[in-house]
Amino acid sequence: MSTSPSTTISPSTTTTPSTAGPTSASAADSGAPVVRPLTTRDAERLIDAAVRAAEGIEVRGSVSVLDAGGHLLGFRRDDAAVLISGETSTRKAFTALQLDAPTADLVELVRPDGLFHTLPTALDRPLLFLAGGVPLHRDGRLIGAIGFGGGAPDQDHQIVLSAIAEAGLE
Repeated sequence: MSTSPSTTISPSTTTTPSTAGPTSASAADSGAPVVRPLTTRDAERLIDAAVRAAEGIEVRGSVSVLDAGGHLLGFRRDDAAVLISGETSTRKAFTALQLDAPTADLVELVRPDGLFHTLPTALDRPLLFLAGGVPLHRDGRLIGAIGFGGGAPDQDHQIVLSAIAEAGLE
């Protein structure tokens, strides 16, 4: 096994690891721009901004940030928040990520006469159609989602919008 920074794939092909972050061969081959994924630093900025926004309107709750794969990248629950706010913040973020839409925009679609009325029970991982979840984009590409739970739905939605704006994400 070689200890050099290069990895030999075949006698005639050598690649050098990149420090610029993950890229896909298809993106590199097509000339499409590589979009930087959501980072833990981004998640920390979003969480801190959400906490400030929530404190500003005296709401105690939880905030969850998911990466593009739906994995928890960051989470914080206020000491005075109801315990269920942790679950609701994560489900709101997951719902926004899966449908690439703010959960506030989806509430009407799951009513009994709505287009997605069966969607809340169609998946193994439950979706939550309450305002407070918003997808995150960078350069027009979906990179994750943020959710807040603990206040009234309109408050939760405003908290995540404030956090996204302060963190400089779409």
